[in-house]
Amino acid sequence: MKKAIVYGGGNVGRGFIGQLFSESGYEVVFVDINLTIIERLNKDRSYPIRIVEDERYTEVVVENVRGVYAGDIERVAEEIASADIMATAVGVNVLPNIVKTIAMGLKKKWLEGNFKPLNIIICENLLDADRYLAKLIKQELNEKEIVYFDNTIGLVEASIGRMIPVITKEMQEGNPLRVWVEPYCELPVDKASFKGEIPEIKNMVPFAPFDFYIQRKLFMHNMGHAVVAYLGFLCNKTYIWESVKVPEIKLIALRALIDSAAALSSEYSVPMQQLVNHAEDLLYRFGNKLLGDTVKRVGRDPLRKLSRNDRLVGAARLCSKQGINPVYMALGIAAGIKFAFETKDDIASQNLYLLQEKNYIDNLLEGLCGLVDDLMPVAQMVKEFYSMIQVGCNLDELLSKAEKLKRMNLTKVGGIHREAVR
Repeated sequence: MKKAIVYGGGNVGRGFIGQLFSESGYEVVFVDINLTIIERLNKDRSYPIRIVEDERYTEVVVENVRGVYAGDIERVAEEIASADIMATAVGVNVLPNIVKTIAMGLKKKWLEGNFKPLNIIICENLLDADRYLAKLIKQELNEKEIVYFDNTIGLVEASIGRMIPVITKEMQEGNPLRVWVEPYCELPVDKASFKGEIPEIKNMVPFAPFDFYIQRKLFMHNMGHAVVAYLGFLCNKTYIWESVKVPEIKLIALRALIDSAAALSSEYSVPMQQLVNHAEDLLYRFGNKLLGDTVKRVGRDPLRKLSRNDRLVGAARLCSKQGINPVYMALGIAAGIKFAFETKDDIASQNLYLLQEKNYIDNLLEGLCGLVDDLMPVAQMVKEFYSMIQVGCNLDELLSKAEKLKRMNLTKVGGIHREAVR
């Protein structure tokens, strides 16, 4: 039987990648530092996934699985050396901690005369994750091994769109392996990065150029999620599903998504209707009540999410490049700044000086967001919205202002310029 290694037995590893590998006929070996997870995998050789949709659910059992403790480096290297496919789902910050073991496994594979291609699907939320991981692994290889690596190892970026909430003890219902997920289960991957024949994996969608999927995930899914979270925070909402049911928030998020869809359509020559359908589907999925995703979780680490190439400002930049006025994104950015200032979460506090200086709004927009020069109109809109938020304007007033600003500008939709009715 074919063997798949999943480095990371957490929610994404079990709740998404492991399920697809198992249902594609692979024995799935999870590598993780959590002994509770490893011991239970080896005891049960299966685990439950609860697929939740609004207020109902179904449960499936993922079978033919086992676990290996990540601290047993020799054992992990042996598993990697004999693997047919592999994936990482450990989190970006953990990647540097696993490359020595991956390199050991690859060296063992080559020493045994096994030069069959091995593709590693990188399930991490990081732009250019393939280049980053390649650089880390190559630091552990000699010149000859680097040649082997370049010829036989495929580092394949993936776009992880399945929403998986933080699992509480109550949700586990006595089984630490149980994961709750939404029904969406598509895995877009970079078609051009595979070495050898592309394996048949259920729901895997090889696509090139993959930049489109990376930006669709970041500038639609992540951007829309952030807009709903930050506006929900202004309304004292606890859950994302509560926020998206507020009509004004849903409308603002939809319009931001449509603007992003138009920009992506122009940038990648993808049919606009396909992206509009995706936008509508995202809003439906955000309203999934049983996922229980919170405003604070989706909004956390706001200063990273407000940086120049991330979900909100990056999407606004792409819109501006395509001649689309990103009014609704500017409103989302303003709400995100309010969230950062009010919550001062542990990551935001590392950059607290940006929030404490007298001209912190200018410091943020220029230093963090990079909204300067040709993007100054976006910065000005953000400042206007932020001033309104500061004096207590409600969503109706913010929406009216956004609609007025949108009518004042030349817009571009689906590659056709037209001036909105004033």
